[in-house]
Amino acid sequence: MVVSNQLKNQHLIWRAGFGPKAEDINNYSTLSQKELFKKLLKASSKSPQYIDVANNSFDGLMKGLGDAGKLENLTKEQKQEMKKQNKEGIKNLNLSWVDEMINSDGQLREKMAFFWHGHFACRNLNMYFQQLMLDTIRRNALGNFADLLREVSKSSAMLAFLNNQQNKKQHPNENFAREVMELFTMGRGNYSELDVKEAARAFTGWGFKINGEFVFREQFHDTGTKTFMGKSGNLDGDDILDILLDNKKTSYYITKKIYRFFVNDKPDEQKIIWLADRFYKNNYEIKSLLEDIFTSEWFYAPENIGTKIKSPVELLVGFRRMLPMELANEDVQLLFQKVLGQILFYPPNVAGWPGGKNWIDSSALMVRLRIPRLITDNDEFNIKPKTDDDQQMGQMMEPGEMRGQKMGYGKIGGQKLDAKIEWNVYLQNFQSVPKEQLISSVASSLLQKSNVDESLLMKYSNTSDRESFVRSLTINIMSMPEYQLC
Repeated sequence: MVVSNQLKNQHLIWRAGFGPKAEDINNYSTLSQKELFKKLLKASSKSPQYIDVANNSFDGLMKGLGDAGKLENLTKEQKQEMKKQNKEGIKNLNLSWVDEMINSDGQLREKMAFFWHGHFACRNLNMYFQQLMLDTIRRNALGNFADLLREVSKSSAMLAFLNNQQNKKQHPNENFAREVMELFTMGRGNYSELDVKEAARAFTGWGFKINGEFVFREQFHDTGTKTFMGKSGNLDGDDILDILLDNKKTSYYITKKIYRFFVNDKPDEQKIIWLADRFYKNNYEIKSLLEDIFTSEWFYAPENIGTKIKSPVELLVGFRRMLPMELANEDVQLLFQKVLGQILFYPPNVAGWPGGKNWIDSSALMVRLRIPRLITDNDEFNIKPKTDDDQQMGQMMEPGEMRGQKMGYGKIGGQKLDAKIEWNVYLQNFQSVPKEQLISSVASSLLQKSNVDESLLMKYSNTSDRESFVRSLTINIMSMPEYQLC
């Protein structure tokens, strides 16, 4: 298989971002992959704008908690209002970030932040803490992994989620220490149970204020001698992170996970070892690792192109980037996420979304294939999500409650999509394409593996005029199983 320059660049845009924008389709035929990567890097170099969804009313409730930060300081009505505003805030945070993924020029930054969002999976119903966590991963997405690890480890969202606020001397809580090793740095099998216990002692006293600020509560810290991975002393949490970062197994674990996310679900051990060694020698600089991947020849090998199943968020965002549109009901995007099994800020557990073939089963595939027509035909979306208590964060429905309302996602059945697609931007790409080449041209722009049955597409497309043909052809191709791959 000969891979064209256009296809290579589309491959890079899908993996290092969320797919091509409609107006850029014809810009990828001449740029080299190294040039395009530099453009992506430059566009993502600015620090992202902080996404703030907390309103003045919520700020007032937070202040009402007082310095001690106890819910007991609020009235019953204030507690209910806080719960309601947290749900609404996380929903708005979700939609705001999706909008950034769709429209931001910083595609590489947002895609890398999306990876870290799954790596540092965190479920927390405090929108303050969640927006601080999102800001942390977006600011550090392309920076230094050591800095990112420290900030995440000291974030209120993660410390609360993994119970480290309850980690005190003489009564250590091992949850946070275990996950830092198992999921965030070295991976399972590279530490002992004694290491978990000693690390937990070192992390005692790590907590946060009600405004999300990290605080070291010295009175709760165990000052005794600990022995962690052969190092002994009055170790604290920062010492534990230093020891973990100094271990090459951390570099290997992170590199392998990045390889599987950006390159191929099937790891190439030799390439991962080479990348991990350079990542370690480059002091965990994330941009350097990504450059090693995205400017290598092997990244563009046929076996790595069109082999990854798009996650629900990648599918949704990629569709909206290719077909610019306005949604009268933006909330329907939350329903898409829920039905397809990936709601931002609600990972199934601390390990995040497993990805790969886990995205696809018979029912999920049928919904995915229907989405283009649901949007373009402005049909009602009345598919019920699966019952999944992991996704509900252990909060299954109460009697009489409609599914989806637990997280403030509104009515599930019969939501009208009401999408207005700006077709002109997309159609301009095919104005000069000869009629007999339209099918192959549209297919190669939309698919990473474009072996299509032209006679079948011709049969089911509207041939009344050129514009109708391209529009119907586009929707038919987007409704193919091959469009699920990038």
